[in-house]
Amino acid sequence: MDMAQKTTPHTMILAFLLFSIGMLLSSNTFAAPKFATKALLNAQMAAERVARAAADTAETTARTAADTKETNARTASDNALSAAITSSVHFIGDSYGGGKVFYVYDGGHHGLIAALADQDGGGGIRWYGGSDTNTRARADGVGAGKANTAIIIANQGPFDGNAFAATVCNEYSATDAEGVTYGDWYLPSKHELNLLRQQKVTGVVGGFADTIATYWSSTENSSTNAWSQSFALDSNQFLNAKGNPIRVRAVRAF
Repeated sequence: MDMAQKTTPHTMILAFLLFSIGMLLSSNTFAAPKFATKALLNAQMAAERVARAAADTAETTARTAADTKETNARTASDNALSAAITSSVHFIGDSYGGGKVFYVYDGGHHGLIAALADQDGGGGIRWYGGSDTNTRARADGVGAGKANTAIIIANQGPFDGNAFAATVCNEYSATDAEGVTYGDWYLPSKHELNLLRQQKVTGVVGGFADTIATYWSSTENSSTNAWSQSFALDSNQFLNAKGNPIRVRAVRAF
């Protein structure tokens, strides 16, 4: 038998060892890239998680900042509104709007203001402009005097051209401490005149002629007379001939 073809146990063992080494080397050669690829994927996933967490944090921070800004703006707006509402509330006796507050309603947001002195020039003044006519200035209540005043002037203004109760109130103006001039004064209605007289008695509004003076209202009764009121303690309201010169105090609304 040829020696090259002769197989021995040693030869078989050597062949097995060489085959095993070859398989091991082959396994390591192909496994290394596999392990490297897996590590790269893990690193990429970790980086994505970090980036996503950073983005979430940035978004949360931005949202919190926006919410805080909106809350601060709303608070500032609410505070400004509250201050404006508070500053617009007035009480009887306040110096405001060119005179003295003598009546309030709607929680002090609205009311009536009296001029600080009479407008008749000191000797009284007539109600009409020289003609006994039905002016229809017969409204009464809070605010009614403004419409009455306009009606009286429109009806009586063209006659003799001289001043009368409605015109001296309408033409009156007063400037407050802040330099604001108020020119929307009018002859008070019968009801408004009584409200004014009440605060004269309490001492809230002063500057009246005397304790028993009589004042005109803008509320007409007929072609020849209109309502007036004594500012004495009895506070009588009674009719007066339109040509009689009696006292006048202008008021305005707010």
